[in-house]
Amino acid sequence: MNEFEHDVQSKRNDLIDSGIGFIVSFVGFTAIFVVATLVDFIAG
Repeated sequence: MNEFEHDVQSKRNDLIDSGIGFIVSFVGFTAIFVVATLVDFIAG
């Protein structure tokens, strides 16, 4: 048996962490896009 499987730090499901990471990055890039669009609209 793998020696790292004896003492696991977190027993949460990895899908939850992956979903949170995806949502955070998606919101971040959406915010960058919105700010860039507003700057282009105001400057134009």
